[in-house]
Amino acid sequence: MSLSSKQLTSSAAKRFSTKSANIFTLDPAFVASYSKKKPPFGFNGLGEIVYRRTYSRLKSDGTRERWFETVERVVNGTFRRQQEWMEQNALGWNTQEAQRKAQVMFDKIFTMKFMPPGRGLWAMGSPLTEERRLFAALNNCAFVSTRAMWDKVDGATPSKPFVFLMDAAMLGVGVGFDTLGAKAASKRQITVADPYAPASQTVTFTIPDSREGWVESTALLIDSYLAPNNCNYTFDYSQIRAAGLPIKGFGGVASGPEPLRELHDLIRNTLDKSVGQPISVTTIVDIMNLIGKCVVSGNVRRTAEIAFGDPHDREYIDLKNYKVNPQRASFGWTSNNSVFATVGMDYTDICKRVQVNGEPGFQWMENARRYGRMGEENTRDARIEGANPCNEQCLESYELCCLVETFPNNHDSIEDFMDTLESALLYAKSVTLLPTHWPETNRVMMRNRRIGTSVSGIAQFITQHGTSKLCNWLDAAYQRVQDIDRRLSEQFCVPQSVKTTSVKPSGTVSLLAGATPGMHYPESRFCIRRVRVSKHSDILPALESAGYFIEEDVVDKSSMVVEIPVDHGEGMRGLKSVSMWEQLALAALLQKHWSDNQVSCTVTFDPHVEGPQLAHALDYYQYQLKGVSFLPRTDYGAFPQMPYEAIDEATYRSMVAKIRPKSSHQLHLVRDSEKRDVEPERFCTSDKCTF
Repeated sequence: MSLSSKQLTSSAAKRFSTKSANIFTLDPAFVASYSKKKPPFGFNGLGEIVYRRTYSRLKSDGTRERWFETVERVVNGTFRRQQEWMEQNALGWNTQEAQRKAQVMFDKIFTMKFMPPGRGLWAMGSPLTEERRLFAALNNCAFVSTRAMWDKVDGATPSKPFVFLMDAAMLGVGVGFDTLGAKAASKRQITVADPYAPASQTVTFTIPDSREGWVESTALLIDSYLAPNNCNYTFDYSQIRAAGLPIKGFGGVASGPEPLRELHDLIRNTLDKSVGQPISVTTIVDIMNLIGKCVVSGNVRRTAEIAFGDPHDREYIDLKNYKVNPQRASFGWTSNNSVFATVGMDYTDICKRVQVNGEPGFQWMENARRYGRMGEENTRDARIEGANPCNEQCLESYELCCLVETFPNNHDSIEDFMDTLESALLYAKSVTLLPTHWPETNRVMMRNRRIGTSVSGIAQFITQHGTSKLCNWLDAAYQRVQDIDRRLSEQFCVPQSVKTTSVKPSGTVSLLAGATPGMHYPESRFCIRRVRVSKHSDILPALESAGYFIEEDVVDKSSMVVEIPVDHGEGMRGLKSVSMWEQLALAALLQKHWSDNQVSCTVTFDPHVEGPQLAHALDYYQYQLKGVSFLPRTDYGAFPQMPYEAIDEATYRSMVAKIRPKSSHQLHLVRDSEKRDVEPERFCTSDKCTF
């Protein structure tokens, strides 16, 4: 199978191998000068705890990285990839200039003026990219269409979209997909076959203990129904490592073969019901969702999917109506569901569904294809077919995208912000130089070179400086991004990026920098943020000594829960004070002044007061947005160890008073010797689009 072949990965690596004996390395003296500097982690130690838990990788000496060492790994990895590209294409490599730019990038990341995505902080420069050359793992997101699943191009089979999603998800890449394959099957009268017909022969496939093995076995099973060759497959799971054994490269521990065995059984059950009929919208989404559930239980603990369907297709709209489809309740949660809306459509009926559970979301492909920033026509992106799970990137089928995150509010001047964009774009553009193990993906990415330069901490910037200053900064910064992209494209001799800017929802990366995520407002100015930390982490005694409240985890007995008091800043409004209409207006502002891709916007609304206004709101904002989703604000009540808990200022002050400043300021010097490597955050790391 082309999508799961180790030989293909090896071939891509050979084509992209280092030629120079002088591999780029940051000046050790420069790096050492940062070893005693205190990183500006945000939110009273929350940022550092999240960093230690999520991005501080094991070193060869058995200790964990400190922040300056993580930054060193990432920057070295970035510039080594540039060096490989320049030398393999005989473009010339200027070591001195690279050292200068690398030191600037190092400082910008260390001081948290910009960040690679969580994927990049975790993987760039690690054995995953340096040795295994799995560059796809550096990308946040992808999209695949089922429209052409029946076309036998380059030997492709109907399982291809499904196993692409599975392979990508197991690498930590979130994937969007559509349901167009059902319409194509019905039109062409292609029906699901019975692999257990009397003339079939039984073939046993021994599944290798690898990501590729899991993917290939799933492809064989699906194709036995959709591309029959008179074979029915049984599987030998004996080679798959037992539950509890460590997973090298990706961190964590193995789940054993049971999640895969269950996936195979559920796919059989699903397709058996469709034998003799064209594959349905429900079956396509069911298989994608079942794969997502397997990936989660298979120890890739978070994954993300988004499904796109027809807003007039009741079958699709009812997929998450568990009164109609009770059998889907155990796996339907694995994707956010959106519709391909059309400008001018009637939103009345569909908004009645949104009012109940927030779904479906809305994607206006005509706006996405026609415009870069809203109002600026851009016909270069006419081939896009969908979007990623968080809906900040419109993508072609099989396309991936790398995001990078900037923090305008962490800058003292617009000049400083402009300077940061040089390093941020350089990181993102460098990732576009790297091949994946999927030829169809490489063909799209080499042509588009799409990147997503994002902004976070928007609520903080508006609170401190106002929307007028924000618009001025973003307009000027957008033009600078285009200039930088032109220069980098000439330097690397590649096409200019088809699009360059977005607003991602963020997550743990923004926590490191003390920034609010993307465009979203926090639940409250003051809150308690609870974080789980392994009982074996050396940082726990330091946190206890510093005065943080720590208690046993009521769910995971191998962890402790640390409470961190958070202040989002003077004047910050909680989300309850920001109306649905204001949130939509902010998304439209960012789509006009900054994002030529999309703005990831999950609008929180009062279902009783604002719910009846949803259709009216979409009537107005369908002309100003490319995509949007909604979330009804519901009071679920308190439960033990909630991740966020709103508190008043007096409670916050009381908690802060118990933290000993001298001890908390020394956390970055603590050496953590826990032997199990960190597990990566998946995709864009936002709770709004992962499960």
